[in-house]
Order: sequence, then C-alpha cells, then structure tokens
Amino acid sequence: MAHHHEHHDPDESALAELLDLDAEVLGSHLAGVITSVAEMVGPAQPRRILDVGSGSGTGTFALLWHFPGSEVTALDVSESMLQHLQHKAQELGLTDRIHPVRADLDADWPELGPFDLIWASQSLHHMADPDRALAEVYARLRPGGLLVVAETEGFPRFLTDEAGAALEARVHAVLKERRAHDMPTMGSDWGPRIAKAGFAIEATRTFVTDLTPPLPPSTGRYAQLSLQRLRNGLADRLTPEDVAALDQILAREDMGDDLTVHSTRPVWIATKD
Repeated sequence: MAHHHEHHDPDESALAELLDLDAEVLGSHLAGVITSVAEMVGPAQPRRILDVGSGSGTGTFALLWHFPGSEVTALDVSESMLQHLQHKAQELGLTDRIHPVRADLDADWPELGPFDLIWASQSLHHMADPDRALAEVYARLRPGGLLVVAETEGFPRFLTDEAGAALEARVHAVLKERRAHDMPTMGSDWGPRIAKAGFAIEATRTFVTDLTPPLPPSTGRYAQLSLQRLRNGLADRLTPEDVAALDQILAREDMGDDLTVHSTRPVWIATKD
C-alpha cells in the first residue's frame, strides 16, 4: 500500500490498527477468499508467496496459517508497516517464514521470484500505473502460478439511524469525488487489466458482508477508526455541519450499540500459462 509515513506517525499507527481490525471484523471475507484460493491450488500448496502492498500483514498471516509449508515475501513502501508486521511475526513465532522487503511499487521493483502465488489485496488501486504493476507481478509469477487480486468498492458503512445513514451517504459521495482524482481505479473492474497483463482469469467472486448485532467485540473501535479517517481526510471538503456531526458521533463512549457493517469486495483469481 502506498503510504509514506515514518514509524512515529500516529496516522500510520492508526492505519495499521484499522487494517488489523478490518481483518478481524470482516474475517469471513478473508476466510472466503483464502478458501477459494486453497480449492484452486489443490494439494500442490504454494511454497513461495509474494504479498504485494502487504500493509499490516493481514493477508500475509492468513496465507501462512492456511498454507503451513509456505514462506511469504511481504512487499510494502512503508517502513512502519513492515515493522508492525515483523513485530506481529515475532509474537506469533513466524519470523522464519516471513521476508519483509521495503520497496516503492511505483518505482523499480526488486528482483524477486519466481513465486507460486502472488497476493495483492487492496493495493493495486494505490498504484500510479497499475498496468505497469501488473506487468511486474506477471514477471515474478512462475508459469502455472496463481494471482489473487482482492479489491474494495469503498469504505464500509456503519450507521443505521436515519440521520447517521444520510450523513454517511454524503461523506461517501465526497470521498468518491476525491478518489475519482486521487485513485481513479478504485472500485473499477480489474478483469480487463489483469487479462491485458497476460493472465488467464479463472474465477471472479464478490464478497458482500452484512453484519448485524450481535457484532464482533471490536466493531465499535473499527467503526470509530474508519469514521475518524474519513473525517480527517475529508474535513476540508465536507460542510462544517457534517464535520460537527461526525465529531459528535466520534465522541460517543460506545459506538457498538446500534451499528451494522456493510462491505462489498470483489476478488479475481488468475493463472499464468
């Protein structure tokens, strides 16, 4: 993921926590993607895996758990994210199976590979030139190997009351306008780009998550961090009234009482001949 912050940056620390909570609250989505991958690879489990834009390592650890004979090279531009990942690997006793590599994926990629499986979860839409990134991925995947591209249609939605849902709709509309300029490929159909890079698409799935109470215990914190990130990132584009309304929601001591979680995440699984 393309985040340029140092280890002491509180925004980067909050993002790492948010990514970890995302995997925790939306664990059924991640498990579903991994299950689809496991069914496709069959008994010949991948040994060498590349996690492109590894972030806090949620994909890395899920893959290591499901494929016990594997090793993962975690590729990310952020030193603090890689440190977060390494610290978690130490806690889990997995340091010998993880190889963190810092690299700007919009610049020259390191000479790595070949890999049996390449995983790109919510990272390609951050690339300045995603077609170039897919070409780099293609060059590093062995013939017969598997590419998994997992994307998102946007931030999850949480608020259920009429005023909160209307506020969230306005915030997401502003976010969509900004991303049309900053991240134009987010929410697009990645199938044609993946095929153009030379891959054969084997499966496409869309994972829709709709969680209602009782929710996972960490949902309140997940919603708080998500809405705080939206508020901070869009404060200069939102109306003062909407910023104040977000601040009022974020000031609640417990956000988990009347929340739901809605998220839509498409996945493409492809092979290299």
